Amino acid sequence: MVQLSGLLAPIPWNWVWLIVASFLAGVLNAVAGGGSFLLFPAMLGMGMLPVKANASNTVALWPGQLTSIAGYRDDVRKNLRLAWPMALAGLLGGTAGAVVLLSTPQKTFLHLVPWLLLVAALIFAASGPVTRWLERRKGRASTQFHPPRRVPVFLLAIPICFYIGYFGAGAGFLVITMLSLFGYQDLNEINALKVVSTTMANGMAFLIFVFEGQVLWRYCLLAMVVCAIAGYTSASLARRIPQPILRGTVVVIGLGMAAWFFWRQ
Repeated sequence: MVQLSGLLAPIPWNWVWLIVASFLAGVLNAVAGGGSFLLFPAMLGMGMLPVKANASNTVALWPGQLTSIAGYRDDVRKNLRLAWPMALAGLLGGTAGAVVLLSTPQKTFLHLVPWLLLVAALIFAASGPVTRWLERRKGRASTQFHPPRRVPVFLLAIPICFYIGYFGAGAGFLVITMLSLFGYQDLNEINALKVVSTTMANGMAFLIFVFEGQVLWRYCLLAMVVCAIAGYTSASLARRIPQPILRGTVVVIGLGMAAWFFWRQ
């Protein structure tokens, strides 16, 4: 009689999980964000060093972020006076974050991983209440809108973009909150400026990680293709599933991954 374990042994379960996690990450990024919660641990499961796993995760997810700029091009044009400082903040902060990541010892970064995942999950948990607060605030807002001063926005965006270059999960919501606190009320314009800064920050990290040889392409390319397919096929899903359910799912996944890494350490 053939043992069940004998049948299961030849199956490369780490590759299976990488494909599944890449697909789910693409879906999450398309409908709510937070794909790194699944894809980064899956990269680690392939036996990659922590810094290389984070770099490969960033490179795999970035093309999907780049395409989102096209969807907000009209809103970007309306806010070019602030879009340029946001892009510059992404360039400076993302570059610094990526450089610091590559300077972080592998063991140190591995010890930081559960804390980074926990902080990112808490950011997502806060996104629901803050978004509702922003909607109420928008309803009470005056019809007069005074654009925020560009220098304070630029200076505050740099550390956020540093975090994007270093790890990044949940950083998009930090950008949204920052712009809202500075007086922006139109969520489409806020999202457009967020996309500009996060895409630039991750783009600089993308270039640095590739140039420094930190990307393991045999895993990264597979994840990139699967994420792209998932993002495209799940576009209609975002309109059918209630946002609270999506946000709750991301938070549960993030907290679960953080707990798992804490337990392993």
